[in-house]
Amino acid sequence: MATQSSSAHSLAECLRMTRTIALNCVLDTVLGGLAASLAAWACGYHAPLPGGAPMLGMAGLGVAGWPFRIFQQHWRFAGRSDFWRLGGACALAGGLVLGVLALLGAAVPAFGMVYGMAAFVLLAVVRGGYQYWRQGLRGLGGRQRVIVLGDGEDASRFLALVPHMGRRVAGLVLEGRPRRPGRRLRGLPVLGQVGDLRAILAALGADEDWMVVVADPNCRGERLSTVLRMAHESGTPVRCMPDLSGLTGRVRAPLHPVRLADLLPRQPVAPDEQGLASMLRGRRVLVTGAGGSIGAELARQIARHAPAELILLDMGEFPLWQVDIDLEATVPALKRHLVLADIRDHARMERVFARYRPELVFHAAALKQVPMVEANPCEGLLTNVTGTRIVADAASRHGVRAMVLISTDKAVNPASVMGVSKRVAEMYCQALDARSRCAGGPEAMRCVTVRFGNVMGSTGSVIPLFQHQLERGGPLTVTDPRMQRYFMTVSEAVGLVLQASACGTGAQEDQLAAALLRRGGVFVLDMGTPVRILELARQMIVLAGLRPGRDVQIRFTGLRPGEKLAEDLFYSQEILQPTGCPSLRMATPRTVDLAQVVNIMDALTVACRNGDSARALDLARRLVPEFVHNPHGVVTQVPAGQGDVERNAS
Repeated sequence: MATQSSSAHSLAECLRMTRTIALNCVLDTVLGGLAASLAAWACGYHAPLPGGAPMLGMAGLGVAGWPFRIFQQHWRFAGRSDFWRLGGACALAGGLVLGVLALLGAAVPAFGMVYGMAAFVLLAVVRGGYQYWRQGLRGLGGRQRVIVLGDGEDASRFLALVPHMGRRVAGLVLEGRPRRPGRRLRGLPVLGQVGDLRAILAALGADEDWMVVVADPNCRGERLSTVLRMAHESGTPVRCMPDLSGLTGRVRAPLHPVRLADLLPRQPVAPDEQGLASMLRGRRVLVTGAGGSIGAELARQIARHAPAELILLDMGEFPLWQVDIDLEATVPALKRHLVLADIRDHARMERVFARYRPELVFHAAALKQVPMVEANPCEGLLTNVTGTRIVADAASRHGVRAMVLISTDKAVNPASVMGVSKRVAEMYCQALDARSRCAGGPEAMRCVTVRFGNVMGSTGSVIPLFQHQLERGGPLTVTDPRMQRYFMTVSEAVGLVLQASACGTGAQEDQLAAALLRRGGVFVLDMGTPVRILELARQMIVLAGLRPGRDVQIRFTGLRPGEKLAEDLFYSQEILQPTGCPSLRMATPRTVDLAQVVNIMDALTVACRNGDSARALDLARRLVPEFVHNPHGVVTQVPAGQGDVERNAS
C-alpha cells in the first residue's frame, strides 16, 4: 500500500511539473511573438515568412529557451541566476532569427537586436510582476480584510505607508473618547471602541480573512495584551506598525507581528546620545563579562560611539568570539582586544590593566543564576564579591577614570546568595566612590553603581526557557502563580546604564545626582510596573499562535532555592530622587566605612577559598543584615507595614 501511494504521489508530481513546463512554454513563446511584433513595428520591417514577425519570434524563443531551461523556471522564486539565463536565451533567440533571415536573404541586424532586447524586457517584467503580486498582495492575504486600531491620524499614516492595502481596510476601532459606530473618520467607518473588538470580529463573520493592524504607537503593554487576547479568541492575526517618526516616503509593508517587548507595561526611552558620545569617544574602554547578554550589548552600544579601543574580557572563549564576529560586521575599523581571563585571578587582572590601560571599565561579569549560585555559594561569592573587588582595586591603581558596576534588584532585601553577593559588591563600590568624591580630588576614580531588574532574553532567564519549552510542545513551568518580576529590553537597559554612567562620571551635568553620589547613591533604572510570570507565559503561548491551557499547558513547580515572589528596586526607607534623565532615579542605600567592608571581605574570601560556605554567609550577613536567606524556596508573607521584606522562611 505504501509503495502504491508513493508511486501515485510521484505520478501526480510528474504531471504537475509537465503542466507547469507546458504552460511556461506557451506563455514565453507568446511573449516572444509579441516582442517580434514590437521589433518589426520599431524597425518598419515585415518578415518574409508565413505568419510574419510574430511566428518568427515565437519559433526563435521556443528553440532558444530549451538550452537555457527558461521554461522550467518557477516564476514565483525567480532569482538573479534565472534572469541571467533569460538574457542568454533572448540573445540566442535574436541570433537564431538573424540566421534564419540571412538564409532567406533578408537579414536585418537591427531587427534581431531589438527583438532580443524586447523579448528580455517582456519576460523579465512578467516574472517580476508575478513575484510582486505573490509576495506583495497575496503575501498579506489575497482576500484578507483589515481593521485599523487607532484614530484618524494613525489611519492616515497607515494608508500613506501601505497604499496597496487601502481597499481592504474595513474600518477603524478607536481608543479614547467614545464615538458612535457608523460615523466616519478620514473617510473610514468607525466600527466601535477597543472594548468592542471581540463583538466586532464576531459580527464580521468568517466568510473572509481578517487582520487587526495596531496603528497607534502608544498601544503597548496591557492595552496591547487585551487587543491580542480578544483577537486571538477569534483566530484573527494582529500586526503592529513600527515607530513612524523616522520614516519618510513609502514603505511597502511596515508591519510586524506583536513582539514580547511590545507587551511590556512601559514606554522605551532613548538615551542622550550627545552625553554618551562625550563620555566614550576616543577612550579606551574595558567591558568585563563581555560574552554575556548585558556585556555583549554594552560592547555593541559602546562601539557605536567611536571609542579609541575596546577591550572585551570574559572567561568563555565561544561567547567572546561571537561578540567579536558581531562587532567585525558592524564596526570593522574599531580596534578591539579579546582577553580570556578570570576576574578572580588577581595577578592576571593586574597584567590586563597594566597592558591595556583602560580609561573606563564596565563591570558586567558575575554569576547571576540564582539556583546555581545557591548550589555553589562559595563560587558565587568569590566571583561576585572578591572578583568585583579585584577589578575595582586594579582599576583604581592603574588610573581608570570611572568604573561602572552592573547590579541587580535581587541585591535589595536579598533572599539568595546571589543577591547578597551583589549587595556586598555594591557596598564596596559605594565606599570606594564616597572616598574618591570626598577626598580623592577630580582625578580619583569614580565608582558608579547601576541597579535594575530582569532583561528580556538574557542568558538563563525565564523567556529563553519558555521559548525552549514551547518548541518542545510544553508544558511551560512557572514557579508560583503570584510570582512577578520587573522586565526591560536588553538594548534599553544598556542604553540607560550608559546614560547613568555619563551622569555619574560628570560627562552629563546633573548637580542633584552628584550630591547624592557623595552620599553613596546608586542609580536605579525605572523598570515600570512588574509583570506576573504567569501572564508572561500566557502571552508567549498566544504569540506562538496557540491557546493557553488547551494547546500548551502551564505547570506550577514551586519556588526554587533563593527565590522571592517579588523583587524590590530599593529599600522602603529610601526616597528615590529624580535625575536629569526621565528613566533614571537615585537611591541612597546604607553605606559602611571602607576599612570595615575591606576587613569583612578579606575574611569572606578566605572562608570561600577554604570551602566554608556557612562562615562566608555569616560574614556577608554582618555587612547586609537585611539578608534573610531562603535556601529551600518556602514563602511566608509578612503583612504590610511590618518591614521591608516579604520575608521568606529559611
